[in-house]
Amino acid sequence: MPAPERISPLSGTPPTVPEPSGPADPGAAPEPAAAPSALDLLARGELTVRGQIRTASNAVLYCTVTYEGHSAACVYKPVAGERPLWDFPDGTLAEREVAAYELSEATGWGLVPPTVLRDGPYGHGMCQLWIEPSADGDAPELLALVEGEQPEPGWKAVGFAEVEGGTALLVHADDVRLRRLAVLDAVINNGDRKGGHLLPAADGRVYAIDHGVTFNADDKLRTLLWGWAGEPLTEEAVAVLERLSAALADGEPLTVRLAELITPAEIAAVRARVAELLRTGRHPEPSGQWPAIPWPPV
Repeated sequence: MPAPERISPLSGTPPTVPEPSGPADPGAAPEPAAAPSALDLLARGELTVRGQIRTASNAVLYCTVTYEGHSAACVYKPVAGERPLWDFPDGTLAEREVAAYELSEATGWGLVPPTVLRDGPYGHGMCQLWIEPSADGDAPELLALVEGEQPEPGWKAVGFAEVEGGTALLVHADDVRLRRLAVLDAVINNGDRKGGHLLPAADGRVYAIDHGVTFNADDKLRTLLWGWAGEPLTEEAVAVLERLSAALADGEPLTVRLAELITPAEIAAVRARVAELLRTGRHPEPSGQWPAIPWPPV
């Protein structure tokens, strides 16, 4: 089977096709149609299930989606396949995944692949563009277990981990892409930022996936990206948070969109987290009230 034609996750609005300046040549081939945006492709295309990703805790189906002659690979997570959780309402994880995409887009960082809600072969669910990973050896390492008690330059310490034969220091790269993600996770209150949710892509970017356990009104932040805990936010992050604060006002498009996906109490909690980050000017620190690192960490 030939590989599906890929479209860029940043394709955005299709360009306008200019009108011909003179009489059409009846023998000329018709102008090709502009490619649909990633969101249009995901939302309107015909969804075909190709297989299941069995390592996931909920139902995750690998699919292709085809629309107006264009195709792409995607992931489809039907609500019917969501495992109940004690601290999140049943059947809400798909909406939280889309809300995380909307927040990511509002930052301008584009950290979450295009994500939509739609009906599919197994009912209502989330559909997200598949990100082609970097070829082996092309992407720099983002997480590592190392010997010693201090990280090497270019790395940030997370904490010590028990490994076969002793203890190792868990570190992550001191990478601007991860630092932006740490800010986004603090805003959306991500309760499950594992190493396997970081996708270095062939285009040099790092994407983040699996945002079902986000936006809880209670503090749930659990992540492997604690290396900047307590450190001052970058000027870029402060500027982004200030824009988010304005975008979360009543009646603003972002707030209206989030109201379709999460509860009023959860929207109020997002505003409060943004305000607290701006007040302190620092990355959050673990509360100490529960394990700060998700398990398993990958």
